[in-house]
Amino acid sequence: MDFFKAVWDALEESCPDSKIKKVYAIWDAFLAGEFICFANDCEILIQSKPSYAAICDIVRPAEVPKRRNLDSTDGKKVFIHALTHIEYAAIDLALDACYSFRGLPTDFYKDWVEVAKEECDHFSALQGILRSFGGEYGDYPVHISLFDALRRSDTLLKRMAAIPRYLEAGGLDANKKLSAKADKISPELVEALKIILRDEISHVHKGDKWFKYACKEAGCEPSVYFDIIEETLPGGLKPKNEMNIEDRLKAGFACHELKRLAGNEVKC
Repeated sequence: MDFFKAVWDALEESCPDSKIKKVYAIWDAFLAGEFICFANDCEILIQSKPSYAAICDIVRPAEVPKRRNLDSTDGKKVFIHALTHIEYAAIDLALDACYSFRGLPTDFYKDWVEVAKEECDHFSALQGILRSFGGEYGDYPVHISLFDALRRSDTLLKRMAAIPRYLEAGGLDANKKLSAKADKISPELVEALKIILRDEISHVHKGDKWFKYACKEAGCEPSVYFDIIEETLPGGLKPKNEMNIEDRLKAGFACHELKRLAGNEVKC
């Protein structure tokens, strides 16, 4: 099995069940030692649109259904669908990291295939909960902000800073609020969010590790993080009022970074 061809095939796959099977197959092959060379010099293809464009209607962020009325079945489905979409998009973010960067240490590819596999686990759990309410992934329109951010972060340094170390780290902050809302929907959703939080700490930590690796390779200091965020995610350095300090520290952030992100003094 050619690693990059297999990853591209999984990345382009638009059927969720088929995508998950392909990701699990790649992970199993990795554990079996079937992949030994990552210096592929073949052309690196670029997706023109996200794989989920074949399933979901794509709209501007402002047009995505609001996650407000959790007292109605439809409101619950909108909420669960939004979470399910984030996890589906995250599968592709991890796969793209595997595919787009060549000649890196084996552990890099193992880390991001493992992340893709865990994002598949998350998607499957949320999809099951959505189905229990009579919904299906693709029932509601979605935006492609994560895909757009991915396309703007075209180097390893930018990618690790912007995606796992900024956007996914934001999920650590949001989890507490989401869990409070999930409590109004089902205990299964609450439990799923606990598992997602546990795994996302690890995912952000992997991003932190490879961001620092990229800094070393580029001969720059980790403080370049803030310049990258300003460049790739305009407005991203707006002070964050509520941060999950404890879990961000577990994921590799330094206290001085959290203070700068918060725009004020934080205890860490």
